[in-house]
Amino acid sequence: MIWLILGAVLPSMVITWAAAYLIRAIGPRLGLVDKPGHRKVHSKVMPTAGGLAIWLGIVLPLAMGQFLLWNVDPTSGVIHDLGMQVPEFVRPHLAGLAEQSDRLWVLLAGGSVLMILGLVDDRRGIDWRLRLGVQAGVATALVLQQWRLSLFLDVPLVTGALSVFWIVGLVNSFNMLDNMDGLSAGVATIAAAMLAAVMLLAPAPMSHQPQLFVGGFLLVLVGALIGFLWHNWPPARLFMGDTGAYLVGYLLAAMTLSATFTGENLPSHAILAPLCVLAVPLYDTATVIFIRLREGRSPFVGDKSHFSHRLVELGMTKTQAVLTIYLTTATCGLGALLLHQVNWTGACVILLLVACVLLLVGVLETAGRRRRNGDSPGSKDAQG
Repeated sequence: MIWLILGAVLPSMVITWAAAYLIRAIGPRLGLVDKPGHRKVHSKVMPTAGGLAIWLGIVLPLAMGQFLLWNVDPTSGVIHDLGMQVPEFVRPHLAGLAEQSDRLWVLLAGGSVLMILGLVDDRRGIDWRLRLGVQAGVATALVLQQWRLSLFLDVPLVTGALSVFWIVGLVNSFNMLDNMDGLSAGVATIAAAMLAAVMLLAPAPMSHQPQLFVGGFLLVLVGALIGFLWHNWPPARLFMGDTGAYLVGYLLAAMTLSATFTGENLPSHAILAPLCVLAVPLYDTATVIFIRLREGRSPFVGDKSHFSHRLVELGMTKTQAVLTIYLTTATCGLGALLLHQVNWTGACVILLLVACVLLLVGVLETAGRRRRNGDSPGSKDAQG
C-alpha cells in the first residue's frame, strides 16, 4: 500500500511544484496577477492561476498511467516494450482500471473546461451568471455520464438535480475559501487525503477490494496540492486563483459521487462521510451567504466575511487562522474514517461531534464580535 501512495503522490507533487515555478515567472507577463483591493488580504500584486500547475500535476501523471495501462498484459502484468512488471498488488485491479479509464477522461475533460473558465476569470473577470451557467453545464454533462448521488432514491430527476447542485456548490465553496494564503489548497489536501483513506480502508461491496480508482485519483490530487502548497504557504508566492479553485472543488465533488460508501458489508450511514470531510468548506459557504443576505448584500459579491477573516478579527494572525481551519477540517474529517465501522448510534455520535465542533466555532466567533463591538454581557455593569 505504501508503494501505491508514493507512486500516486510523488509524480504529481513534483510536476506541480516545478510547473508552479514556471507560472510564477511567466504569469505576470500574461496578465495573470491578483491585485490588492479592499476585500483582499494581500498588499502587493501576486501571480495567480496556480491552478494551471495543479491541473498539469494531475493530468500528466494520469496520462502516463493511461499509456502504461494500454501497454500492459493483464494476465502476466508485463508492460510491453519496457519489459517491466506492474506491482503485485495492482494486478487484480488492472481490468477494473481499464474499465474506468473512459470515465477518468470524461472527468478530466470537465475539469479542464472549468480550469479554462477559471483562467479566463483570473485574467479578465467573468460575470457570476456566466460562471454559474458554465459550472452547471459541466456538472450536468458529468451527471448524464452517470456520476450522481444515489441517496437510496430511484428518482433520477431528483438525484440528478441534487448531484448538479452538489458539484456547483463545492466548486464555489472552494472558490470562496480561497481567501488567505494556503487556506483553500490546504483544506482540499486534508479533505482529499481523508477521502482517499476511506476509499482504501472501506472495501468496495462487490469486489471486497480497496476502491483503487477513486482512492488512487484522490492521492494524485493530494500530491498536486502539496506541490502547489510549497508556493502558496504563507507568505504565498503564487495564488491558485479561480483556475485552481474551480478545478479542485469539481474534482472533490466528482470523487464523492463516484465513490461507493454503502452496500454489502457497508452500512447505509457511511454515505455521510463526505459531509464530515467537507464540513468546513460547507460551513464557510453557508455562513458567508447568511451574513451577506442578512446585511442586504448580494451573496455573489466578495467581501471579508469568511470564516478565516472572522478568526483574524478575533485577534488571530492569518497563519493562526489558517492552521485553526486546518485543525477543524481534520477533526471533522476523522469521523469519516469511522462511519463504515459503527452502527447508527455511533454514526449519530460522530455527526453530533462534527456539529458540536462547528457550533463551538460559531459561539466563539459570536462572543468575539460582541466583545469587539463593546456590547459584552458585563459592559453595562462596568459602565454602571
